[in-house]
Amino acid sequence: MPSDFRPSAAVSRSAHFEACVLPHLDAAYNLARWLARDDADAQDVVQEAMLRAFRYFESFHGGEARVWLLAIVRNTFYSLRAKSASDDAHETFDDDAHVVIDEQPSPEARALLAVDVDALQTALTHLPHPLREAIVLRELEECSYKEISAITGQKIGTVMSRLARARERLRSELSITFTEARRHDVR
Repeated sequence: MPSDFRPSAAVSRSAHFEACVLPHLDAAYNLARWLARDDADAQDVVQEAMLRAFRYFESFHGGEARVWLLAIVRNTFYSLRAKSASDDAHETFDDDAHVVIDEQPSPEARALLAVDVDALQTALTHLPHPLREAIVLRELEECSYKEISAITGQKIGTVMSRLARARERLRSELSITFTEARRHDVR
């Protein structure tokens, strides 16, 4: 055993990690689940992210542990995704080419109150990864624009434009879904 190893220091570090990070485990899984679109893959992402978080816990210097952990989850997902050659691994998205100005109330607020949850979940799964992660972080995890910027490493303006595009895509897909549903209603 190294002479500088102190069992009490290791226990203290572990207890500090548990106190800071474990309360955010549900948020970590939720983000991983929406990014991976699969329970088993999400569990793998969270497990690897928690190992990375524990391994590099010394780099956490206070602040918002939730944001720090969600950034690790996001980065873990993308690094694991890059290793596997999935069909949508080369999904491209050009922020400048898809500018949308959102002038209406968010569809999430209306949708969560008025739509079928399955339709909303389906619409979310059809969003490209950059849009899905932005909307999940904002609307489901209730992160601020600043927190999303820190998690994703994007500028706040990029976060805002991605959210606007995600809302527009959700609005469009949900309106199509409900138009089709009304056609099939038996009166």
